[in-house]
Amino acid sequence: MENKLNEFVATVEDGFKKMTEEKEAIKQDIKKLTEKIESIEVLVKRPPATTEEAKNKELKKAFFNFIRHGVIETKALVEDTTGQILVPEDLQAEIMRTLPKLTIMRNLATVRQTNRNRLRYRSLTEVSVGWGKLETGTSITESSVTPSEAYQYVEDLYGLVKIGEDELMDSDQNLEAILADSFARAIAEAEDTAFIAGAGHASGEPDGILNGTTVSRVTAGQAAAIKIDDILELIYTVPAQYRKNGVLIVNSKTELALRKLKDKNDQYLWQPSVQAGTPATFAGFPVYNQDDIPEIPAGGTSADVAIFGDIKAGYRIIDRLGITIQRLNELYAESGLVGIKVHYRVGGSVIRPDAIRILEVPAS
Repeated sequence: MENKLNEFVATVEDGFKKMTEEKEAIKQDIKKLTEKIESIEVLVKRPPATTEEAKNKELKKAFFNFIRHGVIETKALVEDTTGQILVPEDLQAEIMRTLPKLTIMRNLATVRQTNRNRLRYRSLTEVSVGWGKLETGTSITESSVTPSEAYQYVEDLYGLVKIGEDELMDSDQNLEAILADSFARAIAEAEDTAFIAGAGHASGEPDGILNGTTVSRVTAGQAAAIKIDDILELIYTVPAQYRKNGVLIVNSKTELALRKLKDKNDQYLWQPSVQAGTPATFAGFPVYNQDDIPEIPAGGTSADVAIFGDIKAGYRIIDRLGITIQRLNELYAESGLVGIKVHYRVGGSVIRPDAIRILEVPAS
C-alpha cells in the first residue's frame, strides 16, 4: 500500500515538473514572437528607400557582379564612349578620399573638379599706384595692363590592378575595400610624380613644377652641396605674400643634408615635429619629402634639388569626374588573377609662378 502511495506521489510530482517545463517553453515562445512582432513594426515604420537609394544599391550590386564574373548588366551599369564601365560614385568617392593620404601634392595644392578636357584661366599684369594729391601737381602713376590667358589640360592616366580569384569571391564589403585601396595606390604614385616632374601636355602628362622654365630658379653658391645661405636665398626670393604660407619640398637624401646644417652658434636649423601628423620644420617652414625631386648631384652636373613656396596658391590639380575600368579575363588566368585596368583623368600645372621658387645646384 505504501509503495503504491509513493508511486502516486512520484507521478504527481513528475506531472507538475512537466507542466512547469511546458509553461516555461510557452513563455519563451511568446517572448520570441513578441520580438519578431516588434522587429516587423520597426520595418513597417521605417520610411521606404528613395528611388535614388534603390538605384545606387542596384548599381553597386551590378558593378561587383561585373568585377567578379565579367557580366555586364546594361540596365544598371553605365559605359563611356569606349565601352569601359564607369566606377560607381560611392566607390569613386572612397578612392578620392584615400588619395590625399598617399600623396604629398594633393595635400598642398589647390584641387578642382571638372567635366571638361581643359580649363582656361586668365591673368593681368600688375597695376602700379602712387601717393600724392592731384591738386598739388602730383602726376598719376600710369601702367599698361596686359591681359593674357592659358589653358590647363586634363591628361589620361592608366593603371592595372591584379586581383586574386579567391579575393573576388569575398563579400561585397571586402571587395569594395580591396578595389578602393588598389585603385588609389595605383593612381597616387603616378600622379604625385607627374605633379612634380611631369613633362606637360605635349607629352600627355601634367605639367610638373620642375618642368621647363615656368618657375624661376635660385642657383646655389657651389656645386655638389647646399648650404644654409642657399636655402635662405631660396626662401626670401619668394614674395612675402606667398612666403608666409611657404613649404619646403625635397628628396629624402636632401632632407638628411638639411638636418646636418647648423647656424653660427652650432645649433641645428632643423626642428623635428613634436606632434603626430605635423611635418618637421627648417628655418621655420614645414618640410615635406618627395623623392621625385632629384638628389644633390655629386658634381659635374646640375640638378633642381628643392622647391619652396605657397603650393596652394601656385599649383592647381584638376580632376575629371568619372573613373572607368575594364576587366581583363584571360591575360592573367594562368596565375589565378583577374586584371582590372583603370582609366583616370587628371591634370596639374603651375598657375602662379611667382608663388614658387626652385633651388638649382650648379654643375661647377
